Amino acid sequence: MIKSSAAILTNANAPLFVDSIDVEGPAFGEVLVEMVATGICHTDLTAIKGVNTSCVYPAVLGHEGAGRVVEVGPGVKGLRVGDHVIPLYGPECGVCKMCLSKRTNLCWSIKSTRDRGLMPNGTARFRWRDAPLHHFMGTSTFSRYTVVPEIALALIRPDAPLDRVCLIGCGVTTGVGAALHDVRAGDNVVIFGLGGIGLNIIQGARIAGAKSITGIDLHCSKGTLARHLGLTHFIDAAAGPARVHEEVLALTGGGADVAFECTGNTAVMRQALDCCHVGWGTCVLLGVEPSGTEMAVAPVALRYGRTLKGSYFGGVKGRSGIGKFVDLYMEGLLDIDSLITHRLPLKDIQRGFDMMVSGESVRSVVHFE
Repeated sequence: MIKSSAAILTNANAPLFVDSIDVEGPAFGEVLVEMVATGICHTDLTAIKGVNTSCVYPAVLGHEGAGRVVEVGPGVKGLRVGDHVIPLYGPECGVCKMCLSKRTNLCWSIKSTRDRGLMPNGTARFRWRDAPLHHFMGTSTFSRYTVVPEIALALIRPDAPLDRVCLIGCGVTTGVGAALHDVRAGDNVVIFGLGGIGLNIIQGARIAGAKSITGIDLHCSKGTLARHLGLTHFIDAAAGPARVHEEVLALTGGGADVAFECTGNTAVMRQALDCCHVGWGTCVLLGVEPSGTEMAVAPVALRYGRTLKGSYFGGVKGRSGIGKFVDLYMEGLLDIDSLITHRLPLKDIQRGFDMMVSGESVRSVVHFE
């Protein structure tokens, strides 16, 4: 048992409380990781707001981090002390039906316990005030020390700066991966929502060789960074759906080859689909909608060749696929530094969320060192 500083969410709609917790050593197939840095992501905000059904309170949030292995449990074969790793909220066991299908990056081998805030054996490694403290998304990167199953850790090259590549644990890979999966050279790409995911879709579309990349957002201030990353056109969403649709069709010559929806608003999801080119346009949903909401789609919107699909973690298998994105960053093809607008100590983590909500920050990174 070791002591660790952590940001604790006691219940929905409460501020994060930074305190010392106890962390047990790793059990079979588990690894103890010392986090170096972690990003603040909108998915963590859904837990704070009480709309994330997989969060069990009290919990240690966080899922976008990077750190070093300090201890391995029995049965761990692919990692050793000192390895640099990125925790994964989507594991890759390599032996389940999903992993063996080669049709998806999903692996639900530990989902039943992960979604109850527990480790695979049904217990927690965290304790706070003499009571169990729940994990979140199987990662809990808001604790300096966290325990993660080996199948949910990606081994990365040791020369990559952990305080930057931590963002590859969620936002960067989700956006860049989704674009690389669906965008072809010469495509006209349209992105609804220029937050952390949307900005990284721009990068992926640029790397894939898109002809044009159009971004749509309510905040015109996001245009400067978006253009730096590769955006070619910006449309102010405040103009209204009809005007946005008209401008998209004019800019793309009849509709987007690929449209990405990153807001989680079902009305915007339908708008993104309607902006796709008839015959082949693909609409990719990445935004997380409020629980219980539905998207209305007339069959005719799909009958003439449009495709409507979703994307989870950009379609990337974490353990075997994340290394590619670290390499892209290290080779200068992927810009992560410009996405980090604020750096904070753990004690100021609540301020990071406040800045995210207000739109002041793109991505804040919390440092443990």
